[in-house]
Amino acid sequence: MRLKRLLFFLLFLTLTFSFGQTAANKKSIGDTLTIDRNSAIEKRSYTEDFKDNYTAEKYQYEVDAAPNGWFSRLKQWFKDLFIKLFQLNNDVEANKLIDIISRIVYLLIIIIVIYIIVKAILNKEGRWIFGRYSDKKSLNIQDIEANIHKTDFKTLIEQASKEENYRLAIRYYYLWLLKELSEREYIDYDVEKTNSDYINELNDASLKTKFSYTSYLYNYIWYGEFPIEKLAYTEAVNRFENLLNLVRK
Repeated sequence: MRLKRLLFFLLFLTLTFSFGQTAANKKSIGDTLTIDRNSAIEKRSYTEDFKDNYTAEKYQYEVDAAPNGWFSRLKQWFKDLFIKLFQLNNDVEANKLIDIISRIVYLLIIIIVIYIIVKAILNKEGRWIFGRYSDKKSLNIQDIEANIHKTDFKTLIEQASKEENYRLAIRYYYLWLLKELSEREYIDYDVEKTNSDYINELNDASLKTKFSYTSYLYNYIWYGEFPIEKLAYTEAVNRFENLLNLVRK
């Protein structure tokens, strides 16, 4: 959810700057001067300090209208800032600099958005793009289900725990429990069976109660599809380990 909000904010910011820049460009005034090609050209010369004679207020003909809207005010603020920082001569140079910076900002925003999307695809947060998340980097869970008696669940659990993939580790614990129950003939294992089927096959009342609770934990953690903290994972592991020890007696 936080990722969606961040993407929406970045896209909104990009569109806002784009529309604001377009609106600002539309306000430019066209050149209405005509070219006189018939009059004689008289060469004039000026002293180096001639500008000093025209610094009085009466010679200031350029009047900036008050900016309308927050984007125009923001752009004007940046324009004034750039003129002071870079000692620019006029607003034209400031506008060119703002255009260059705006393009750089747009490019950075696009790169950030692409990076976030790619990162989301490559890790577990890609669930909101592709739907239900599956642990593709792990062994094919269907192959493991079909061959639980030949699977080294202890090694798989250690690897999943090391990677902090606690959901998958609980999945392995559950299959390991089914393996132990099947090998001691408490249940008749079948890939197509449900938790309820296995519960009904258990004759030992204590074993049935504990298995029912661990099945609940498994369903809650695995099918809940939300990350679990290490503390909650440790508590669930204790339940599975206790039941495994009970089955092996």
